[in-house]
Amino acid sequence: MNRKDALTEVFMSGLAAQPEAEPNFHQAVEGVARDVLTVEKNDADYAAARVLACLAEPDRVLSFRITWEDDTGQVQINRGWRVQTSNAIGPYKGGLRFHPSVDLDTLKFLGFEQCFKNALTGLPLGGAKGGADFDPRGRSEREIMRFCQAFMGALAPFVGPDQDVPAGDINVGAREIGWLFGAWRKHRQSFGGALTGKGLSFGGSEIRVEATGFGLIYFLSCMLHDRGETLEGKRVLISGKGNVATHAALKAMSLGAKVLTLSDTGGTLYAPDGLTPEAVNWVRIRKARGEDIAHPPASLGPRYKADALPWEIEADIALPCATQNEIGSAEAAQLVSSGVTIVAEGANMPLTHEAATTLQSKDVIIAPGKAANAGGVAVSGLEMSQNAMRQSWTPERVDAALRDIMTEIHRQVAHEGRVPGGIDYRRGANIAGFRRLAKAISAQGVV
Repeated sequence: MNRKDALTEVFMSGLAAQPEAEPNFHQAVEGVARDVLTVEKNDADYAAARVLACLAEPDRVLSFRITWEDDTGQVQINRGWRVQTSNAIGPYKGGLRFHPSVDLDTLKFLGFEQCFKNALTGLPLGGAKGGADFDPRGRSEREIMRFCQAFMGALAPFVGPDQDVPAGDINVGAREIGWLFGAWRKHRQSFGGALTGKGLSFGGSEIRVEATGFGLIYFLSCMLHDRGETLEGKRVLISGKGNVATHAALKAMSLGAKVLTLSDTGGTLYAPDGLTPEAVNWVRIRKARGEDIAHPPASLGPRYKADALPWEIEADIALPCATQNEIGSAEAAQLVSSGVTIVAEGANMPLTHEAATTLQSKDVIIAPGKAANAGGVAVSGLEMSQNAMRQSWTPERVDAALRDIMTEIHRQVAHEGRVPGGIDYRRGANIAGFRRLAKAISAQGVV
């Protein structure tokens, strides 16, 4: 057993959370531990501060009951959480998701990853994640509003511009952020940048909706530039149909790529000659209405492949933008057979450990989500800056700042991940994020 494996094994055995109870959290921590423990052990200050152990144990886990009334007058009860992982470099920052699958394991993994992602942006942002096991499907607009108000009623004391700044995530879009912000403002009797992703009329930022998808493509463009290539003519597979997937598709098209797919849980929308902006906008409309994409109009061109994933289609680049662990070892083998040479993660941890191992063994380059999809939180940070200065920036200014941030993230990651023959992006992202967190944690004493 080499030193890296030995250190990782010892560290993971001492983790308070059990792997069978919190598998996603363990997967995320172990992936980072393999890359950064040697860095920690080789720095006396980092080792003394036990930086990774501090990050692997959240500062605070809030768990609370949400009681609300449906349209029939019946009392409904849900469980909500906020995992405040670390505020060593700034106020807690991370999204809220409403979905029946939300549990503490998922939120701990996402909060841990968020710390590294936020550190890479260079902005003063800590890491957190939250949400509830509430299912908005089939609920009326009034019911969702009442749920948001009840959720924030429980969370409001722990949220504020310099304390914890949530944003949206799965099933929490601009509409829900508006309701959450209104409830926070009422409970705290204050107006401030306590959430990001707000409407433009009350402190939101231009480009926030597009940011994660746009940022993904800016990072991908840097990867290609490092190889002396561009997106022009590249065949791209994208999973998902939400904001990240559709805006990544539109930006990639604008740079000359041929985007072949989008997808949902029922199957894949496939256009052999490439999707058009009109087809992508049709998907966005269907998504906004809560509808599937199984029956595209013939005039748009693509066909729907029921029960199919995008990864079996021949392409150059894959952008998984749906959810965590959506690509296992079987899907990774499909990507290799399809000729894919780059996988850039638009979702958080969409590759299982086995999938990543399979792809790396075949020299497929993987850009981890903590680097590649940092555009969303980057613009959230820019929204916080605008709120603090009582300013509203133009779309052009925000987009230029986003591009600069993603370019700088790539520079950091490439510097830390450069190996003979290329760049290990996962290792580079983990180490670059860790160094910034470690400097802050070790400098602040035992707190």
